[in-house]
Amino acid sequence: MAKTEVILTSNIVGLGGESDHVKVAAGYARNYLFPQRLAIPLTQANKRRIESLKQRRAEREAHEFNTMTDLAKAVKNFPPLQIKVKTGDDGKMFGSVTTGNIADELKHQFDVSLDKRKIHIEHPIRTLGDHEIELRLHSDVLATLKVHVESTTPLPTPEAVPAAPAREERQDRRARRGEAPAEGAEKAEGEEKKPRGPRPDRGPRPDRPRAPRGEKPAAQKAEAGKSE
Repeated sequence: MAKTEVILTSNIVGLGGESDHVKVAAGYARNYLFPQRLAIPLTQANKRRIESLKQRRAEREAHEFNTMTDLAKAVKNFPPLQIKVKTGDDGKMFGSVTTGNIADELKHQFDVSLDKRKIHIEHPIRTLGDHEIELRLHSDVLATLKVHVESTTPLPTPEAVPAAPAREERQDRRARRGEAPAEGAEKAEGEEKKPRGPRPDRGPRPDRPRAPRGEKPAAQKAEAGKSE
């Protein structure tokens, strides 16, 4: 891919600042940098502009430093930035809080426009509660932003306590009226039954004479004689 040298006339993150000589793809310079007036071709005539570009760069960097220093002082007095997320019933977040989320809320809550690339999250935020985020506002200016992550998911409704049995309700009403509980209720309360004593020994039962097989008992014979 063909390369070409250009002189930057504006600050471009990741590429350079005013007056810097950089090599870029010829198509990138022709289709983007030159039409947007972000760079000029490196020629003898354009080299005469380098001093003025350096002056412009120094003024811009001084202004940025002062602005970011003031912002760092203001951030110290900010209340925690409120971030609302969705969670499951167990309180676990879906995904994590991103630098884009924080930049959007800074603009919404404090009217602060900040490039999300200046927001540094060391570890992904995947839990609710309080967190601290580092803001790299300038090469010489750092700040700490307090963030509070809160769930928008409603808490699960606790299970309803089962109603007391009607018998217990009646006993409570009797107790409030000063009435004695009914005898049946006392038994239902689980009173222990009195143990039964041993049964009296009745002695051995007398043996009854058994009629020979095939012969009817005397009483049955007498009845049969009367019927005849």
